[in-house]
Amino acid sequence: MKSIKALYFNNLSFQIAIGIALLAIAGYALPFLESIARILSLVFLAFIFVDIATLFRVKKGLIGQRFVPERLSNGDQNLIRIYVENLYPFKAKLRLIDEVPEQFQMRKADFWTTLSPAKNTTIDYNLRPVKRGEYEFGRLNIFVSSPIGLVSRRFKFLEPSTVPVYPSYIQLRKFELLAISNNLTELGIKKIRRIGHNMEFEQIKEYVAGDDFRTINWKATARKGQLMVNNYQDERSQQVYSVIDKGRVMEMPFEGMSLLDYAINAALVISNIAMKKGDKAGLITFQHKIGTILPASKRNKQMELIMETLYNQKTAYKESDFSRLFVGIQKKLNQRSLLLLYTNFESLSALQRQLPYLRSLSKNHLVVAIFFRNTEMKEVLENKPTNVKEIYRKTVAEKFDHEKRLIVKELRRHGVYSVLTTPENLTVDSINKYLELKARGLI
Repeated sequence: MKSIKALYFNNLSFQIAIGIALLAIAGYALPFLESIARILSLVFLAFIFVDIATLFRVKKGLIGQRFVPERLSNGDQNLIRIYVENLYPFKAKLRLIDEVPEQFQMRKADFWTTLSPAKNTTIDYNLRPVKRGEYEFGRLNIFVSSPIGLVSRRFKFLEPSTVPVYPSYIQLRKFELLAISNNLTELGIKKIRRIGHNMEFEQIKEYVAGDDFRTINWKATARKGQLMVNNYQDERSQQVYSVIDKGRVMEMPFEGMSLLDYAINAALVISNIAMKKGDKAGLITFQHKIGTILPASKRNKQMELIMETLYNQKTAYKESDFSRLFVGIQKKLNQRSLLLLYTNFESLSALQRQLPYLRSLSKNHLVVAIFFRNTEMKEVLENKPTNVKEIYRKTVAEKFDHEKRLIVKELRRHGVYSVLTTPENLTVDSINKYLELKARGLI
């Protein structure tokens, strides 16, 4: 770990120096003040010399390190930890300035602390990236002052390093853990009762307390001389594709992050949930042309492939071409699949242009169009207008809100399922729709 030495004068030094200078100036009127100023100057210089000697007599006065995850999670709070150890024989006052990536435009990675001899401490802070890609961390700067406090010695630790920002793997793990423990309801996932008896035989096993008596296999019981039961499992291996629109309409921002990145985060989670439920997860991206088609699978490396594929998605800010999406799906998907289409329709006319292709897709696949409410209109809709201008704004907002509901009805009328949601609820609402369709035996 390399330390680069540098010397800086603290504010206290400048204040004392200004005081002595003013005293010297006053010495022109009162000569005895000039003598006092000279004495104070010598004392001040002596203290500075002692302070410098105190700070620089120890070659390696501090140990500093920054701990950053191997990759950051997009849209989430990522913990950054700074470790500092004091090797000086005195209680040191420290100022830490961390050079965070420029994408954050953060001016607050500036921390103060005091540290006793041979002691260490950690300082934690969080970073929330809102865009995928590579982020470069700079050096860790630590300024140390002795109890005298006139000068500071600067240490620079670490070389600049690059950390990638991936789709929200923190959200992925959170949903995965709750899915394993069957506690998804904690995040708003509805508990949906399965309709009918859509089960297939898996194996015969010994009876254990809690097994359903109705599944006892009496022939196997007679042969073994102990209770044996039939074990069943849900029908599996349905194909679930996340179809992501990367066109211009998905670049609308919400809390600093684009709708496209919200869709990417949701697609990552829903793919993992689908695989946990025994289905195959795949991915399709498009805009003015088909981007990526990752065939649905449930192999061990599929989630890593989905993660890497989503990480590399970029937009060309083009108009989305649903006709090419239809042609691409018809060529590549031979089996009936669930298509979770992440897109956005701002008006009924925008839907009408794409409706023929959605209807054609729904003939061979189960299509769910997932699009967004305009959250900026919520405040306008809830507030009571007090003047003509506000009445006009509310009327326009109500028109747009009503049009979103008409889009849902129009899609339903043509056999296309839909989810109208907000960016922050996108993942939960997508999972709810997937579980609802699975419970109804539609996939």
